[in-house]
Amino acid sequence: MAGKGRRSTVRLTARGAIALALVATLAGYVLTALLGVEQIVGAAFVVASTLGVLLVNRRELLSLVVTPPLVFFCATLFVELGRAFGSVSIVQSLTLGLYTSLTRGAPWLFAGSAIVLGVAWRRGLRDNVRELREELKAGAEVSRPRQQPFVPEPEGYFEPKVYGTPRGED
Repeated sequence: MAGKGRRSTVRLTARGAIALALVATLAGYVLTALLGVEQIVGAAFVVASTLGVLLVNRRELLSLVVTPPLVFFCATLFVELGRAFGSVSIVQSLTLGLYTSLTRGAPWLFAGSAIVLGVAWRRGLRDNVRELREELKAGAEVSRPRQQPFVPEPEGYFEPKVYGTPRGED
């Protein structure tokens, strides 16, 4: 039996996990508008981020760890842009809406980011960072050309150079 003893789990790419968090956060904003419960956005963000870091391929943990703040900001910007288009001053409404939404969502953002970092660390983020350092170090050693040491000219060697040919006396 070919699959016996082997656990079959769904694995996401980092892009898939980021898309999951973005869609869930946007869905949380829609549910908040419908139900009026403000905590839905934050809870949806934290749950989707946690689910994403649990399902992502281990080699893509480093890419995923840095994205939760960006995902939350992009979802909030998208929602607040939609709200701002119906107002008299789009810039003022957008600025105030972003400030309010990001301030209200800050605890959820920090919690989601901390959970993602903690779970990723347990799943092997340390190994990803170590591999990246080794690749960068190896790439720097290979691609760095050897430079000749600076050799100053001997002192008093400032002879003027004459270009062209001397004029003939006619």
